[in-house]
Amino acid sequence: MTTQKALPNDLIDSLLSNYQKPEDLIGENGLLKQLTKALVERALQAEMTEHLDHNKHEPVTNSAGNARSGKSHKTLKGEFGELPIEIPRDREGSFEPQLIPKHQTRWTGFDDKIISLYSRGMTVREIQSHLTDMYGTEVSPTLISFVTDAVSEEVTQWQSRPLDPVYPVVYLDCIHVKVRDAGAVRAKAVYLAIGINMEGQKEVLGLWITQTEGAKFWLGVVTELKNRGVQDIFIACVDGLKGFPEAIEPVYPKAAVQLCIVHMVRNSLNYVGWNKRKRVASDLKRIYTAATSDEAEQYLTEFEAKWEDAYPPIAASWLNNWSRITPFFDYPPEIRRIIYTTNAIESVNMSLRKITKNRGSFPNDEALIKLFYLALMNISQRWTMPLRDWKPALNRFTIQFEERMPQQ
Repeated sequence: MTTQKALPNDLIDSLLSNYQKPEDLIGENGLLKQLTKALVERALQAEMTEHLDHNKHEPVTNSAGNARSGKSHKTLKGEFGELPIEIPRDREGSFEPQLIPKHQTRWTGFDDKIISLYSRGMTVREIQSHLTDMYGTEVSPTLISFVTDAVSEEVTQWQSRPLDPVYPVVYLDCIHVKVRDAGAVRAKAVYLAIGINMEGQKEVLGLWITQTEGAKFWLGVVTELKNRGVQDIFIACVDGLKGFPEAIEPVYPKAAVQLCIVHMVRNSLNYVGWNKRKRVASDLKRIYTAATSDEAEQYLTEFEAKWEDAYPPIAASWLNNWSRITPFFDYPPEIRRIIYTTNAIESVNMSLRKITKNRGSFPNDEALIKLFYLALMNISQRWTMPLRDWKPALNRFTIQFEERMPQQ
């Protein structure tokens, strides 16, 4: 490990001899900006000396007779604002600066700043305003689009990357977004597949855009997952996705399709005012935490009797979907908790809605996919720990699906 040499105190004292207020240090014409300019230009002169094999004003010693020939000027954009830099030139034009390569107009890391702001839902206009306010540098909409478009290839690679052989649980859900298509703004569904891997960590497997869902669409999705290496899914949790049960059977015949309990509860509470949500949620919890399906059915009957007059759609929804909810009770409590307590879908949806709320619509599908990809990369950085209760759940998966568990 290399130890950095500390700056001498007398040098620091000398630099700060005229310091009176913060602007003297970090302002538009402050010491830090002047020092950055001086150091960069000194380093470029050192690079030129290395290139020519002689110092400035010294005799030419290289065999080609190449020497310094004036300077060129460029303005670099960065967190310090705009900084004019003088670049030394040589007669042959063969000098290739390493610190600031030719055609570079932005400091390394400045593009990452733009992408970071974009991924958090800022519009192009908001990014422009932010960079102007914070760093005093003007950035054109074309530059912002150019920088963010650079992730398109990364998106393609991510969407086709190899996946794990087995995901015990996969959640499938969608969020609706307005996109301009053929001159008209249309509502499109962005479908997400989020898997829980063998380590108990959440992982976004892919995202897809479509205007209509159905067996044909979902067959394409699950076939893509299979082609990318997913050999088995134990439980697929869905929110009533049309055509999905029919599509998954040919590709993953042993997978159990379970109506997502998280979504059932969320959809039910949409009918309830804030003052009664806790009570209704508590009564719903009795249903999905029951020991058996018979006990759950009894609690559902009691729920209907209690809340039918106030919220008739809730019990009706649970009754109509009961056959798709009851497979849930075939699993032991450890596996059930993984299905209904994880906020895998809820947290992602909430984050994605935050970044889309400031946009009336997206100009095209590519812009939508680009933003969602960047946002999902931000979100997934927080997924560093396994789900709570994963160890007991994994033990039960090992017992219940022994012949389907991957060989360690």
